[in-house]
Amino acid sequence: MSDFNSRNNRVVWFDIPVENLDRAQAFYAAVLGVKVHREQFDGYSFCVIDHADGNGGCLVPGKESISATAGILVYMNVDGRIRDACAQVTSQRGRIIEALHPIGPHGFRAIVIDSEGNRIALHSTVDA
Repeated sequence: MSDFNSRNNRVVWFDIPVENLDRAQAFYAAVLGVKVHREQFDGYSFCVIDHADGNGGCLVPGKESISATAGILVYMNVDGRIRDACAQVTSQRGRIIEALHPIGPHGFRAIVIDSEGNRIALHSTVDA
């Protein structure tokens, strides 16, 4: 991961299916340490994860698409605060399924289940 990506990018873009927008909004704001705001378009509500300095994504209603065991494993950037992010997972109704561990020269990760039942990876270049 380049310095630019470590500072600015969450991932290129993503849609994360959720059952409860309010609960998911609180989870991702706390875990990623960024603002997550609600939007509305043509009567459709969704939440956008802040991406002013990099790439971002949306939380979209779609309970039928939630999966903890299949699908794409999205690596979410929590560079320099992975221990805090892991602590936020459990306090925000998520759970850790693979504790924080090194991934060779690529830094550190933890695999978690978010507040909605999705499996994601938290990534940092440093163990902090």
